[in-house]
Amino acid sequence: MIEKVKLENILFLDIETVPEHEHYDMLDEESQLLYDLKTQYQRKDGITAGEFYERAGIWAEFGKIVCLSAGFFTFKNDIRHFRVTSFCGDEQKILKDFSNLLINHFNQPQHIMCGHNAKEFDFPFIARRMVINGLPIPPKLNLFGKKPWEVPHLDTMELWKFGDYKSFTSLKLLTKILGIPSPKGDIDGSMVGHVYHVEKDIDRIVTYCEKDVVAVAQVLLRFRREDLLVDDEIIHV
Repeated sequence: MIEKVKLENILFLDIETVPEHEHYDMLDEESQLLYDLKTQYQRKDGITAGEFYERAGIWAEFGKIVCLSAGFFTFKNDIRHFRVTSFCGDEQKILKDFSNLLINHFNQPQHIMCGHNAKEFDFPFIARRMVINGLPIPPKLNLFGKKPWEVPHLDTMELWKFGDYKSFTSLKLLTKILGIPSPKGDIDGSMVGHVYHVEKDIDRIVTYCEKDVVAVAQVLLRFRREDLLVDDEIIHV
């Protein structure tokens, strides 16, 4: 039962990813060919690989992480807070800092990670980029040899599916129907690449990412039938 999991044992997270290069033409010839093959079934007829390159950030082979935000609950004297922090900028440093967070503060058997559609996207993307960057995969992300019930991952989209494997529900839709303040601000996921490569406004991306982390925590609170977070309970560190 989700109600039996202690909130302070959950690390909520979200990542923002972009194409590794600003333009398709910046890929070497072999990488362009491989991207063409990778995306051939996703592209509509008449859309070239170059025109489709703005979507490259969704694949770990052609994208990179530019922001990783994490949040966790603390309780002191019956006062609840939700602390949110972000790692941004150089991808290798993002991954190292996040790995240190897991190893030093969320390394116990009862600790789990939670995100929205994170089992399909965020968790494997982080692990793959760690491999690409030559970094060790922390135990909470290394699933080799683990049985399904041993995997320390929680996914709010999976909770909402209730066993319906063909259903996809966005975080924005889920917050809407559950009466949670929308996590979205002045940008959406399709704009992150432009904001990063062209506008070079990482702070705007961090704000967007942190709002998603808070939204995921709010969704889980609704599943547990607990009071939603209010602004005074959210601390950005």
